[in-house]
Amino acid sequence: MPRTPAPRPSASPALDARVALLRRAAHAEPRLEGVLLYGSWTTGEADAYSDIEAYLFLGDGHADTFDGPGFLRALGRPALAHTNQFGILAMVFEDDLMRGEFHFEEAGAGIAAVEGWQGMVHLPDPDAAVLLDRTGRLTEAAARLTAPLAPEPVESAAHLTGELANWTLMLAHVLARREDARAHNLLHAMVAPLQLKLCRLLRGTTDHWLTPSRAAEEDLPAADLARYTATTAPLAAAALRAAARASWQWSRELAAEAHGRWGTPVPEALHARIAGLLARD
Repeated sequence: MPRTPAPRPSASPALDARVALLRRAAHAEPRLEGVLLYGSWTTGEADAYSDIEAYLFLGDGHADTFDGPGFLRALGRPALAHTNQFGILAMVFEDDLMRGEFHFEEAGAGIAAVEGWQGMVHLPDPDAAVLLDRTGRLTEAAARLTAPLAPEPVESAAHLTGELANWTLMLAHVLARREDARAHNLLHAMVAPLQLKLCRLLRGTTDHWLTPSRAAEEDLPAADLARYTATTAPLAAAALRAAARASWQWSRELAAEAHGRWGTPVPEALHARIAGLLARD
């Protein structure tokens, strides 16, 4: 029988209302076997700017013919509906510009894969996240995602130390080539998330491990935020090179702190050579 868990309020009444609409529409659609929410609503972090994100599991044979955008009109008139670069149906609702991301998958393989999401998806309250489960399989799989898997510190610190050296060396080469736009992107899109992960690992604030910039203002000490700020720069040559040097200095300090705590290896000679490259104008 379909499950109907009690609604739970969040800090976003609009999102609560849209979740309720999705639950109602899902129960009325016999081709759906299960619906599972993920994201900020399921972790208790939703606010007025949050999205609605869900997996919709279809009975085998229906996934290729199901009209996802048409079904989701029950949640509101779309201002935008398109399949994004990850193959996910992305929607924007016209009334409040709330974003939505919806995965439509066959129930057989899709639900079987859910328990393998450990470490990637955290559902502290599976009963709230499971909006529809006609067979019980989805609830059983979601129950395995109740606890976040903290990264193993030694292996993670060693990996991040290596990644920071690798990507910062590339950054130094790109700067030397005077490809400033590409260097700007490397610094902010590749290096910074790795630094924030290593910083979170050292500070014991890994709840937002997969998106390390999320809630950094609340999760990290002011001194770390100041170091992070120093690694950011406008696309101007002098400022970009100063930020790259500050970034590498912070990376080296984080790697040294990890070495002192866990004994993770630090290739000092390579680190010094990267610093020398970045010191050039």
